[in-house]
Amino acid sequence: MNKKTHQPMTKLEDLEAHLAGTLRPVRPSDELVRRLKGRIRMPQRAQIVSRLSHWRSLYLALGGVLSGMLVLITVARAVYYLVARRTV
Repeated sequence: MNKKTHQPMTKLEDLEAHLAGTLRPVRPSDELVRRLKGRIRMPQRAQIVSRLSHWRSLYLALGGVLSGMLVLITVARAVYYLVARRTV
């Protein structure tokens, strides 16, 4: 290990050791924990499946739009090529 990568790790380890000795653990209040549990909830399985099905339809629509644009660009290039060839 070269000196450049070893020295910052040593400084970081020294800082962690200092903070571990200086800081004390803090226990959150029961009120805070209760409020967070009320705000953070795991969705039901049906909600997850519903969201995934919406994403699938969104991907299908996005794929359709991109395919349509590709066809439109291809047709436009073909028409431009044919028109430019006739005018020369």
